[in-house]
Amino acid sequence: MALLHVDFFSDVLGMCTSMDVILPEKTHGQIGMEGRASDGKCPTLYLLHGMSDDHTIWQRRTSIERYVADLGVAVVMPTTHLGWYTDMYLGFDYWTFISQELPAICRSFFPQMSSRREDTFAAGLSMGGYGALKCGLLAPETFSCCASLSGGLDAVSTCKNNANADNTLWYDIFGPADKVQGSDNDLFAVAERLAASDKPKPRVYMWCGTEDFLYQQNTAMRDHLKKLGFDLTYEESPGDHQWKYWDEKIQTVLSWLPLQK
Repeated sequence: MALLHVDFFSDVLGMCTSMDVILPEKTHGQIGMEGRASDGKCPTLYLLHGMSDDHTIWQRRTSIERYVADLGVAVVMPTTHLGWYTDMYLGFDYWTFISQELPAICRSFFPQMSSRREDTFAAGLSMGGYGALKCGLLAPETFSCCASLSGGLDAVSTCKNNANADNTLWYDIFGPADKVQGSDNDLFAVAERLAASDKPKPRVYMWCGTEDFLYQQNTAMRDHLKKLGFDLTYEESPGDHQWKYWDEKIQTVLSWLPLQK
């Protein structure tokens, strides 16, 4: 595998930003690991970070490069700061960046990446789980599969519960708490609109630990997606909000994705 640290300019954000990218490489001489390159254009997984992290975190907390070595898949790990994968009410347009500009930039920089919807996936943890599910539900023409690990999936309740907080974090991201419901940041409403449309529907994977503080948000989304008829694989097991679980479950996600093994 090749690991690239990429610093580049985003027109959407109006600033320089960063991403780590893992590219498939066919190898035979590496000790303890063999790599495989795709026979044609390689599928791409956009792997998203949580609130306290950045584009380096999946490399630092898991063995993601080793996990994908024999899968022939590219992995893009961008930084989006505390933008919650939204076009912020008072801030940067991280949703437009992640859903439109970033895939175009990656395919320009790395022509071996497939531009097919069937080869484009999103996954993430916590805040990144919200972002990944949003990619599948709000940009289904780009992302065919999305996976959320311990996702913070209910922006409506999160904003209402923090409406009287001293800090302005949630207001800066989502705007007035009473305006979130029904908006593009409300994944429950987004899922309803997609289910009623003729747009393609993503395959969805979800996992959450039963002791996680976000567990109720995840079971609510599970029930909602099932009711709407989405192709959902939901799993839960004992655990809370920790990397030892996400390190294990990202391997499950890779097995679930439609990759040629």
